[in-house]
Amino acid sequence: MAGPLGHVRVLDLSRVLAGPWAGQNLADLGAEVIKVERPKVGDDSRAFGPPWVRDKAGNATRDSAYFTSANRGKKSITVNIARPEGQALVRALAAKCDVLIENYKHGDLARYGLGYGDLTAVNPRLIYCSVTGFGQTGPYRERPGYDFMIQGMGGMMSVTGEPDGAPGGGPQRAGVPIADIITGMYASIAICAALASRAETGQGQHLDLALLDSQIALLAYQNTNYFSTGKPPARIGNLHPNIVPYQPFKASDGEVIVACGNDNLFRKFCEAAGRPELADDPRFATNGKRVENRAEMTRVIQEFFGRRSKAEWLERLEAAGVPNGPINDLAQVFEEPQVKARGVKIELEHAAAGKLPLVASPMRFSGTPLEYRLAPPQLGEHTDEVLRGLLGKSEAEIAQLRAAGAI
Repeated sequence: MAGPLGHVRVLDLSRVLAGPWAGQNLADLGAEVIKVERPKVGDDSRAFGPPWVRDKAGNATRDSAYFTSANRGKKSITVNIARPEGQALVRALAAKCDVLIENYKHGDLARYGLGYGDLTAVNPRLIYCSVTGFGQTGPYRERPGYDFMIQGMGGMMSVTGEPDGAPGGGPQRAGVPIADIITGMYASIAICAALASRAETGQGQHLDLALLDSQIALLAYQNTNYFSTGKPPARIGNLHPNIVPYQPFKASDGEVIVACGNDNLFRKFCEAAGRPELADDPRFATNGKRVENRAEMTRVIQEFFGRRSKAEWLERLEAAGVPNGPINDLAQVFEEPQVKARGVKIELEHAAAGKLPLVASPMRFSGTPLEYRLAPPQLGEHTDEVLRGLLGKSEAEIAQLRAAGAI
């Protein structure tokens, strides 16, 4: 059975992460995704190594592990859009696609006759998704945008990291390019919504996704905390600004995260810890009071927490129904019984590497289950296949395009 988007074809002109992440989501959902790359060079992220994908003999290939994280399920073709013949190919492909994803700087594709207006003239049903650092409007629209700078500019780093003055204090970026990833996720949602709208109206539309907008939206309650108080939230490390206790505590041999999201869970925690009286202490009886008395609450808990091992705490808290967990490295993550049971790690047959380990989509469907059909492609792996099958090009025409430097 085809995936939920098995009827959709996508032309992915994007590079690196935000746009490709959206394209990979659509591929996981069953869409046919054709990735357009520069001849000989390809997506910039192919060179983001080491580490590199290794072939069956153990030798490093031209493709980084980074590239494989966002390009599963796609067909790769190489097209030189600086050449008129290449531009004509993209227009012909766009005429046969439902969605186009691009993350060129504002106005760049229009210079090649591949802007929204150009392509909707040949396909009014096309959903044209532009992903940029700052969007299609505003004074910054022509500026390039990269994840790290957006994390700083959009406020993420102001609330991430230990407080100034604490050991290791100061602003920190997230451990993954979260601005890119969340923009790709918002783009995926927007594309699916536009497809639903088109089913009713018959019309495509232009989607305008910006890293800065998405990063700010991701701050969620930190934004509304600021609106409510007029004070920018400060960095508080692994603490939660609105919930206590919701943090790691040091056991005798390691750290355990305790997440008491309500007063009932706090009471269960106190009982599991052998300190039931704390739940009735006026300083700690409600979450509001615990937030007000955070320092004392943390001191009291840490005092008794260090008397037991990590394994003891995990067992006690699990038995009591208190949300808890260890702080795993990635080797430990993929050994978790739950991770194994859910099939989070998958393998796909890669043209050079053979069995290539990847992470499955977290989206699960009862009626249209996802199928992982294609490993991340080698550069230009599907150029001839797509030009023959979709555009009806003959071998002679393909050879002519190649000779002209268009593919």
